[in-house]
Amino acid sequence: MTVKKLLITLALLLPLASYGQSISPAQIEQFKQLPRAQQESLARQYGVDLDSLTGSSNQTQRPQRQDVVEPVSRAADEERERAEAEKQREDEEAEKNDGLRPYGYDLFAGNPTTFAPVTEIPVPSDYTLGPGDVLRIQLWGKENQNLELPISRDGSISFPQSGPMSVAGLSFDEARQQIKKRVSEQYIGVEASVSLGELRSMRVFVLGEARNPGSYSVSSLSTITNALYVSGGIKQTGSLRNVQHKRDGKLLGTLDLYDLLMAGDSSEDSRLQPGDVVFIPPVGQRAGIDGEVYRPALYELQGTNTLADLIRMAGGLTPQAYPQRINIERTNEDFLRIIAEADYTSPKGQSARIQAGDRVQIPSISDVTGQYVEVKGAATRTGKFAWMPGMRVTSLIDNLNSDLLPVADKQYAAIVRTNPSDDSISVLNLRLRKAVRNPGGEHDLQLEERDRLFFFSDAGKVDILDKEEGETTERMNGEKAEIEEKEAGPETFTREILFAPVIQRLKAQASPDKPQQTIQITGPVRYPGEYPMPATRNLTDAIFVAGGLKDSASLYQAEVARYTVDENGTGQTRILNVDLADAMAGKANLKLESRDRILIKSIPDFAKTRTVELKGEVRYPGQYTFRDGETLREVLERAGGLTDNAFPKGAVFSREKLRQLEAQRLREAEERLQGDLLGVQLEGDNFSGQSADRTQEVKSLLEEVQGSEPVGRLVIDLASVINDPDYQSIRLQDGDTLTVPTIPQSVTVFGEVQFPTSHLHQVGLTVDDYLERSGGPTRQADESRVYVVKADGSVLLPEKSRWFGGRSQQLEPGDTVIMPIDVDRLNQLELWTNVSQIVYQIALGAAAVGNL
Repeated sequence: MTVKKLLITLALLLPLASYGQSISPAQIEQFKQLPRAQQESLARQYGVDLDSLTGSSNQTQRPQRQDVVEPVSRAADEERERAEAEKQREDEEAEKNDGLRPYGYDLFAGNPTTFAPVTEIPVPSDYTLGPGDVLRIQLWGKENQNLELPISRDGSISFPQSGPMSVAGLSFDEARQQIKKRVSEQYIGVEASVSLGELRSMRVFVLGEARNPGSYSVSSLSTITNALYVSGGIKQTGSLRNVQHKRDGKLLGTLDLYDLLMAGDSSEDSRLQPGDVVFIPPVGQRAGIDGEVYRPALYELQGTNTLADLIRMAGGLTPQAYPQRINIERTNEDFLRIIAEADYTSPKGQSARIQAGDRVQIPSISDVTGQYVEVKGAATRTGKFAWMPGMRVTSLIDNLNSDLLPVADKQYAAIVRTNPSDDSISVLNLRLRKAVRNPGGEHDLQLEERDRLFFFSDAGKVDILDKEEGETTERMNGEKAEIEEKEAGPETFTREILFAPVIQRLKAQASPDKPQQTIQITGPVRYPGEYPMPATRNLTDAIFVAGGLKDSASLYQAEVARYTVDENGTGQTRILNVDLADAMAGKANLKLESRDRILIKSIPDFAKTRTVELKGEVRYPGQYTFRDGETLREVLERAGGLTDNAFPKGAVFSREKLRQLEAQRLREAEERLQGDLLGVQLEGDNFSGQSADRTQEVKSLLEEVQGSEPVGRLVIDLASVINDPDYQSIRLQDGDTLTVPTIPQSVTVFGEVQFPTSHLHQVGLTVDDYLERSGGPTRQADESRVYVVKADGSVLLPEKSRWFGGRSQQLEPGDTVIMPIDVDRLNQLELWTNVSQIVYQIALGAAAVGNL
């Protein structure tokens, strides 16, 4: 039949198939004779399932792998919820057992996806063939052919041109030999290769405490563990040591999964047959083991178990285990929890019987308790080191550069010694540099067992290192610095931090007959604070422990505040004056006692320099250091006086304290002005519809305030300061500044004028003349409140000053005319008060700048 004829047949027959009719076998056979590509094209064109038409024609292809178990996260919603609920129950049970979980149950954890058989299992040579298996036979030689022969229900295969051949019940190896023999007898010059194709599937049951009990379709090669895997494993309520294999109601054998998990023994993992049952009974008795074992867990017991058996199941003891005192917690006959002990180093302890519900705790060995010395702090190698008799400090530290960190204090170290008789501690001071320079000398102290050596950081070195690291980090644009500190940085090696537990221990061990062995030292020492009492009780050693004296320390006198108890049992404090110079020279006989407080006094006003800066038209300007009580006139004489171009009336003398006060007032005024601005904005158009104009005016004024800088000017008459002996002397303060301008030629007009600027001074011109030259007032100006800031900083109001002669009075060079804003236009009395203060501050600053 041609392709066209076949297409017509398919077109007629396929629609009828939907009404219960079928295509004849002859037509299907004709369809199968077509090339594979043409079959697929026709099937796509008419919507036909190609596999349903071709039947087993695709059997030669490798069967696609089907996942039999999927993770819990891929399960259906209800399965996921059930798994989460079960996991929660398991977590609760583990919490009841102090975190111990049953051993081995996570091996098969999962959820089955389908009942599809497992086909990707290697076929052993002793595999027994049965109906459903497929044999693949490749013939080559005189005749080449690939055959796939399924085993029929009667157990035979249909060999081409040879008739049926019974293979059911034979092993795969036996069937292969028989087929090769028949081919060699009936086909001359032909050889055969026999392999197994698709395997038969069978249905088995996994019941009992399985995670998903039920009936499963598995491969004919499946064993008990395969079935467990398909069913998702065993619940924690099921037994791992008594998995039963049943057939026709009879027990064929049991599988102890502990043998598989712990020893890899799968000899009892028997092969399943159709209809077999894998039954998981409830879990048996359990005992827990925790501590220094490799697998802490709850283990299922079987028969009679000893302590050695339980430890062996837990993987054995770790090197840190202490086997001589193993605790066994168990329930006695009265249902009370008791603790028993076992020595695992003895045969009796190893054979100690383990009962259901026991909990075994394997303790750890103690830390190193003897024959050691310990190094702490700013050392290159810290930790515990072996102690030997005769050992000295230089046995551990013989090079200050290589054995200590760069930030270490190389002058002082401390040895904390423990008395073995009562475990009390004492502190020995170590002059480290002297000890290293003279090994074996008096400063190279002998170490005793359990001594602790403390090496401290030097604060100055820490600061330098931090700065260098910061610069390095900046140069590397945020990359990691080359030098990395240890996890405990230099700041943790200070005397305060390292000595803190030592001080606490000294206080705790104090008693009436052994007073607290601590002292405190304050004042100009490098590291003031509380320290252990030096063993020598000398003041010199106490100062050495605190890092030594600073250069500001006074050697004339120091004080020691001593707490004593008088004959009546009343506590009191005595003050002892000490000649510090004699004490440092070793001439003082004072011995320190418990809780002494040492005060090192500072030299009064040590290295305190006060300066005044002279600028401008001074003969020798610069920054001058002045003595206590020295005046401005005296410093000006030291500076050579003023130059010929100096304008003393315009001198600006500023003081830092006044500048700070002025800045504070400006901030307060700014805050008040911001509040006034908010009030103006909230009023809206209540005042003649000019709210927008008023708001803009206040905003402009606020911007001027925010842009103004405080000057801190003190109004002085510099000419009188220099020439008039009766003029009040100006005592200088640190940070004062005197700026003397050159002789000015201008008068400045600021404020609400059309063109604020400076004008060349002309004799005979008045305030009104200069205002007119600046274009006159603006519409926001308040002409009634015009005022003048003189060159020396004083302020005069022309309208109110009789001496000034009103606004017709002539001005002098360096004067500044201020035309203020008309705040009455804003119709706010409180705002006028605020603004007037602000404008005055701005005017003073502007005048000071303008006069320079």
